[in-house]
Amino acid sequence: MSTPPPDSTAVARAGDLALLVGLSHKHHIIRLTPGGQLQTHRGVIEHDQLIGRPWGSKVFSHIGRPFHLLEPSLANILLETRRRTQILYPKDIGFILVSMGIGPGKRVVEAGSGSGGLTTALAYAVGPQGHVFSYEIHPDNLELARQNLAALGLDERVTFKLRDIRAGFDERHVDALFLDLPNPADYLPQVRNTLKPGGFFGSILPTTNQLYQLLAALREHNFAFVEVCEIMLRYYRADPRRLRPVDRMVAHTGYLIFARPITDPPPDPPRKR
Repeated sequence: MSTPPPDSTAVARAGDLALLVGLSHKHHIIRLTPGGQLQTHRGVIEHDQLIGRPWGSKVFSHIGRPFHLLEPSLANILLETRRRTQILYPKDIGFILVSMGIGPGKRVVEAGSGSGGLTTALAYAVGPQGHVFSYEIHPDNLELARQNLAALGLDERVTFKLRDIRAGFDERHVDALFLDLPNPADYLPQVRNTLKPGGFFGSILPTTNQLYQLLAALREHNFAFVEVCEIMLRYYRADPRRLRPVDRMVAHTGYLIFARPITDPPPDPPRKR
């Protein structure tokens, strides 16, 4: 069977983000710019030799080292985010998006912009019709997050606010609100004032001490349908000759907590016999 000709629209164009994967899966993410260069220890690659090539093509550096030209996934982009703080891992972010119903057209608030990892995923998910409002108390973090979103062309979907959220949020009746802070239990009154009735609340915490405090506060402030989980992801060596788990894995990164604000006090949990 002959190979079908490449789709003329499925080519790398100037301004696209591109993922170049070399030997041993070493990779680089670049924005294709006419006249630009990528300099690596495996040689120099001219952007002009990539622009117009079909995605999936093999290209070579000036010393003949091979790379594959691919479109980067959101996970690739998140893991390459410039950071001053620890970012959320894609394994957690993906579950946050689906658990909190975050998709095209949604209005979402987050507090704790950090380096903009979750902000990037939120902006990507809500699309051009939605919007993200990101609150951060540290000016340096906010500026880095803003730069990271601008580099991806997603900054128009995000409004950054330098604010201590003790003063509350400006928005009302948003679809979802996520707190990436060490003390989310202190801000539940502000959360309730901003979320629409029955909206989605989420947070992530590294220790059970913090988790215990948040669970007690959620009940006090009439949140129900509370869920707590952690996501563990284990990769395998994708080699049919030695298929087995890889030697290392990212296990516990944090406890994810989800809840919904309700108008009546939450019912007592069922007692075990």
